[in-house]
Amino acid sequence: MRILVVEDEPRIAADLRTGLEEANYVVDEAGDGEAAWFRAGTEDYDAIVLDLGLPRLDGLTVLRRLRAEGVAAPVLILTARDGWRDKVEGIDAGADDYLAKPFRMEELLARVRAITRRAAGQASPVLRAGPLEVDTRSRQATVDGRALPLSALEYRLLCYLLHHRGRILSQTDLLEHVYEGDSERDINAVEALVARLRRKLGADLIETRRGHGYLIPAGS
Repeated sequence: MRILVVEDEPRIAADLRTGLEEANYVVDEAGDGEAAWFRAGTEDYDAIVLDLGLPRLDGLTVLRRLRAEGVAAPVLILTARDGWRDKVEGIDAGADDYLAKPFRMEELLARVRAITRRAAGQASPVLRAGPLEVDTRSRQATVDGRALPLSALEYRLLCYLLHHRGRILSQTDLLEHVYEGDSERDINAVEALVARLRRKLGADLIETRRGHGYLIPAGS
């Protein structure tokens, strides 16, 4: 799952990156409103953490422009403003949730899980497919109740497939949402990662649609 963090204060941005990466998200950053508008408008993100008090272009303007352009990624507003009018204005502009500074990282992670879950049509924090269960709060996977050891990449891939059950995901989709920006990324790496995950899950859960990509069927 790929997250865009939009924050102009370096210390907070670094803390957000560390917390999100430790929770197995892939993180991109933007330090001002214009950079955020460009990145979110040209790249595909699973969620955006958006500060309001940004240089060059304020966060509400960024949010309104993105929604006007049809960008549907869920947005968590992160700001020092804590008045109810500011919250209403942010939500009316298209935000999915609102978190005031200072905050605890555990709460931010819970809110990010919630908005990505709702965007995928998932009501429960536990993702299921047949005998497989993934608890996104503890980041633990089980098959028939048996713990399933997963690497960070395997966990990201599995969660992304489960959040998009029934949708064929191309190898390019998986490269963009599973691998970090500075890592070695190519189609062969995706194929090898899928093969490793299949060996742990069983061969039937992840289907290949030749020439198109991979999916976990909605009815599995």
